[in-house]
Amino acid sequence: MIEKYRDIAPDKILSEINALAGALRGHTLQHISSTRIGGGVAEILNRMIPWTTSLGIPTTWDVIDGRQDFFEVTKSIHNALQGSDVEISCCNKEIYLAHLAHNAGKIEPDADVVMVHDPQPAFLIEYFPHRRKSMVWRCHIDLSRPMPAIWRFLRPAINKYAMAVFHIPHFAQKDLTIPKVLISPSIDPLSEKNRELTQEEITRIVEGFGIDRGRPIIVQVSRFDRFKDPMGVIAAFRQVRRHFDCQLVLAGGGATDDPEGPMVQAEVEEAAAGDPDIFVLFQPTDLEVNALQRAADIILQKSTREGFGLTVTEGMWKGKPVIGGAVGGIPAQIIHGETGYLVNSPEGAAYRIRYLLSHPHAGSVMGARGREHVRYNFLITRHVRDYLLLMLHVMQNESERPVFIGGVTGKTGRPGGGDIAAKAGEKS
Repeated sequence: MIEKYRDIAPDKILSEINALAGALRGHTLQHISSTRIGGGVAEILNRMIPWTTSLGIPTTWDVIDGRQDFFEVTKSIHNALQGSDVEISCCNKEIYLAHLAHNAGKIEPDADVVMVHDPQPAFLIEYFPHRRKSMVWRCHIDLSRPMPAIWRFLRPAINKYAMAVFHIPHFAQKDLTIPKVLISPSIDPLSEKNRELTQEEITRIVEGFGIDRGRPIIVQVSRFDRFKDPMGVIAAFRQVRRHFDCQLVLAGGGATDDPEGPMVQAEVEEAAAGDPDIFVLFQPTDLEVNALQRAADIILQKSTREGFGLTVTEGMWKGKPVIGGAVGGIPAQIIHGETGYLVNSPEGAAYRIRYLLSHPHAGSVMGARGREHVRYNFLITRHVRDYLLLMLHVMQNESERPVFIGGVTGKTGRPGGGDIAAKAGEKS
C-alpha cells in the first residue's frame, strides 16, 4: 500500500508509517460507528481500514443498528452538541440508552485498540468497564459550544474512555478529565472521488448534467443538512449573478443516521425551482463529485457549524480556491487569503466569489498553495501515521499521560512530528 503513494505523499510520512507498522504488526484495531453509508466518518473508515489491514494490523468495523426513532434522537443529540437549542426529553434518552443496551449484546469490543466514533455509540463504554483502557472516543463534530444539558448527559460516559480524540483544540471540552488528543481527518488522493481525471472525463460528466463549462461554475458538495447552509449558498449565488453570468451546483445526499436529510433537500429544491442556473444533484457518485469539483471555478463550504468539512480539503487538493464558513474545522484547513477565504454570511461569500471571478489568476495561485497544504496535512497517509501513534500510546497504557499526536502547520508546509522511529522502537 505504501508504494502506491510514493510519488504523492511526503516521503518522511511514508517512512514513519513503515517504522510504526513494524512495531504494531499483529495487533488489532476495531472501529464502532453508526453507519457505513453517507457522511465523512463512513467515507474515512472505508479508506482507512484497507490501509491498516495492509500494514499487518487486522482491523474490523462494527456498526450499531436501531429503529427510526433511535436515529431521530441521535440526530437531535448531534444538533444539540453542535449548539442548536434542542431539548432531549427523558423519554428520548431512554430510547437512546435502550438501543445501546441492545447493541452491547451484539458488539464485542475485543481488539487491542477500539475506536468508538461520535455520540451515537458513545454509551457502549458503560457495558464494557473491563475494556476501558483500550477504548478511545473519536469525536468528529463541532463540540465547541454544546447545549449544557445534553453535554452533562454525555460527559460521564466520555470520561470513562481511555482518551478522547478531536479534530481541533477548541472542540475538546475543558471539563473532560481524560487525556485529549488532536488528529485531523483526511482524504485519500487515490480514491474515486480524488484521483486525477482527464479533461475529456470531466467534460463528459459535467455536461451530462446540463452544466455549461463555458461559464463560471460554483460548486458546494455536502449532505443536505441545515448546518451546511444550502439556502445561504443560494442567496449568495443570486447576489453574484447580478454581476456575473455563472452557475451554481449543490451536490449532496444523506446518511442512514440522518433522518432530516430529505426535508432539507426538499427545501433546497423548492428554492431552486425554475432557476436554470442552479443544479441540485442528489446522491452523485464519487466520480461525479470528483468531476464537478475539478470543473468548478470556485468551491464553497458555507457551513454554519462543521466538524471538519473534508469537501474543503477535496477542493484544495484539486487546485481550487475554496470559500468556507469560519466555523468548526474549516479554519484549520483554509489559510485565509492564501488558500481561500473564510466568511460569516451570504453577503461575505458573495463578495469573495465576485473577487475571485474578477481575478482568476489569484484563484489559481490560491489553488496551488492549497494543494501543497493538503499534501502535508490532510492526506490519508498522515492520518494513518497518527492512528498508529495513537495505537502505540494506548497499548503502552500511557493514557494517564498527556499526549499530542497530530496537528496542522497553519502554513503550506511540513508539520512537526518528533522522532517517530524512536517512538516505534520503544514498543518493539
